[in-house]
Amino acid sequence: MRNSKISGVGHYVPEKVVTNKDLEKLMDTSDEWIRERTGILERHYFEEGVDTTANMAAHAARKALKMAGLEAQELDLIVFATLSPDYVFPGSGVLLQRELGLKEIPALDVRNQCSGFIYALSVADQFIKTGMYNNVLVVGSEIHSSGLDFTTRGRNVSVIFGDGAGAAVLTPASSNDKGILSTHLHADGEFAEELAVLDPGSNKKERLTHEMLDEGTVFPVMNGNTVFKHAVTRFPEVIEEALKANNYQPTDIDMLIPHQANLRITSYIQQKMGLPAEKVFSNIHKYGNTTAASVPIALSEAVEQGLVKEGSLVCLAAFGSGFTWASALIRW
Repeated sequence: MRNSKISGVGHYVPEKVVTNKDLEKLMDTSDEWIRERTGILERHYFEEGVDTTANMAAHAARKALKMAGLEAQELDLIVFATLSPDYVFPGSGVLLQRELGLKEIPALDVRNQCSGFIYALSVADQFIKTGMYNNVLVVGSEIHSSGLDFTTRGRNVSVIFGDGAGAAVLTPASSNDKGILSTHLHADGEFAEELAVLDPGSNKKERLTHEMLDEGTVFPVMNGNTVFKHAVTRFPEVIEEALKANNYQPTDIDMLIPHQANLRITSYIQQKMGLPAEKVFSNIHKYGNTTAASVPIALSEAVEQGLVKEGSLVCLAAFGSGFTWASALIRW
C-alpha cells in the first residue's frame, strides 16, 4: 500500500483579538491567573456576519491548496473536523464544499473534539492508502466564542478557548519511507462528562429549555484536575506508541506538535519525552485552545517558520474530550 503525504498546509484566524485584560472586564479573573494556569495571553474571536466555521476553513484550505499546487476542483474528498459546526445539521463539510465551489465530491464530518484533526488525518490517510482517493482535504475549524459563559460562573473554561481554522492537503507519497508513517487512535468513554457540553441534546424530551439556559448546562464544563491527570498520561503514551511502531526514539523527533490545550501540559510532555524546548511547538499564548483547529494551525505555523522542512520527523499528538487521544508520525 502507498503512503500519503501532507503536500500543503494553511491556517486562518479571525481579526478580532481578545486579551486577558479584555476578559477581566467580563468576569472575576486576572491576566496573571490566566497566564499562570494556561500560558494564554490572547485569543481570536469570530465576527458575526464575517466569519463562519465553514468559511474560516475555506480560507485555510485555499492556502493549503496553493502550497500543494492543486486547484480545489482536483480534490476527491473533504474530511472536516469540528465540535462547533455552523448548523446542528447538515455538517460543515458540505458548507465548505460549497465555499470552495465544488460539486458532488464526498464531504465527511468528524466529531472528536481536540483529537479531531488527527482522527480526520487518519481517515484521509486510509482512503489514500487503499487507492480510493488521491487528493484529500483535511480541516479543523472552530468557533468557540459564541458558546462560552462569559460570567464568573464560567471563567475556568471560557478563558481557555479561541476561534480559528487549519487545513492540510493529503496526496500520495512517492515512497513508503516518506509521508504519514502511521496514525494511532484511542478513546475511553468512561470520562465523557468530565469535559463536555451537556445541553441541548437529543436525550431529553425538550432539547432546549429556559432551565438549561438559566442553569448554564448549554456551556462547556470541565473537571480540570481529571483532564490534566489523564492528558499527561495519554500524551506520552500515544507519542511513544507512534515512535515504537516505526522503530524510532524520542531523540529522533525533529518537531513535536501537540494539541495546544494548556502550556503546563505541553511543558510536562516536553520534560517527560526528554525533548529540548526548540523541538516542541507551542503557540497557545496567541490563540488559546482551538480544539480541532489547534494541531493544523500549529503545523501550518511551524512549516511557515521553517521549523518543519523536507526530511523532518514530525509527531502530531492530541488529547481531549471523550476522552479521545491520538498521534501521527510523519516523515516530511
